[in-house]
Amino acid sequence: MVFKYLRRLADTPVDSSTFQPRAGALCALLLGGLLVAASAQGAESAPTPTGPAPLRIGLIGPLTGPSADFGIPMANGVKLAVDEINAVGGYLGRPLELVVKDDTADPGRGRLLAEELVRDQVVATIGYCNSGVAAKSVEIFQNNRIPLIIPCATGTALTTQYPAPESYIFRVQVRDALQAPFVVDDLQKRGWDRVAIFADTTGYGEGGTRDVVSALAARNLKPVYTSRFPLGVKDLTEELKAARAAGANVVFSYTVGPENAVVAQGRKALGWKVPQVGPWTLSFPFFIEGAKDAAEGALMAQTFIAEPSNERRASFLASYARQFKSRRIPVPMAAANGYDASYLLLYALLAIHKGPVDGPAIKTALEGQMKTYYGVVATYDHPFSPQDKEAISANMLVMGQVRNGLVTFAYPEDAKRNLFVQRKQ
Repeated sequence: MVFKYLRRLADTPVDSSTFQPRAGALCALLLGGLLVAASAQGAESAPTPTGPAPLRIGLIGPLTGPSADFGIPMANGVKLAVDEINAVGGYLGRPLELVVKDDTADPGRGRLLAEELVRDQVVATIGYCNSGVAAKSVEIFQNNRIPLIIPCATGTALTTQYPAPESYIFRVQVRDALQAPFVVDDLQKRGWDRVAIFADTTGYGEGGTRDVVSALAARNLKPVYTSRFPLGVKDLTEELKAARAAGANVVFSYTVGPENAVVAQGRKALGWKVPQVGPWTLSFPFFIEGAKDAAEGALMAQTFIAEPSNERRASFLASYARQFKSRRIPVPMAAANGYDASYLLLYALLAIHKGPVDGPAIKTALEGQMKTYYGVVATYDHPFSPQDKEAISANMLVMGQVRNGLVTFAYPEDAKRNLFVQRKQ
């Protein structure tokens, strides 16, 4: 009787827009964790001489290399959540054990590490920051029926490669098919209708270009110029001259940090004072610090801006700063998405009341059995379903802008709206 009462209490959501994860969700988890620590009832694995067997969770992303500027914050967000969860008893008394892999933003390596995670017997994986790396790896998780929760990679096709009811690929990030039209709508409102696209030749740039072209076509517009370039490019002067000659009045860049900085610095060197807009990658330090004053005014899609607009966001920012001794999160969206993805996985685990804790059970729980999670980026009330593997909807997007080397709200009304955490629409 006591077990059932405490488990119900642990599953009960708190309906408050200012709910703090540390003060609310973890107190509920503490009740469930302390109970199972005192009793083996409900634990899947028999305890070892040193305690219950850990539950292994994969964590994969670019922790070194050219994409580490957002890979590390993503991983830190996951680690912060897991440390909080383990501090109050883990999952039913079992600690969560992260199996960490560094894919270095290399597609081939990412696939090999996915195979390693299968051999490591993880029950689920959180990861991938680069769309091209994720695209090479998702079939490993799908074929082995291991849920993959993507916290960063935005490539639209990642969650559509398999029929939705069969798919083990979930995402806690805004896909490019939402980011591109959101930015296009904004630039059209500002009167910037002659768009030059600058995109890299990776899977990310390829998919992003398609989404931008599609968003423009929906508004009876076409790009006046398109440039495609490999990662590592150091000079785009001639391409920028061609875009200027084509009459472009805005540059839409779809690439990662260093290459975005090359575009910005090239514009500055030419004295070409047109705005630079793009997806969330324009919030990365490789762009902002690399481009310096040439980055000022850049506009990008965001779901989370590192301002303590309400208690749960303030709590997250304070916890991150304390644990990682960091005055500023390099890419706040990556950290917040990783953190929320970890708690969504935990809530799915808590929804498994019978049978083994394995991939199919976690998939089913993610698709509709979870209680509401009051997260940092959003309030996740049934974020997934058998037909929908995307947790983020368009209403959660705001326009960010680089000002004085930091990303803030482009519009005052967005800052006000951000006081209230959005739910999926």
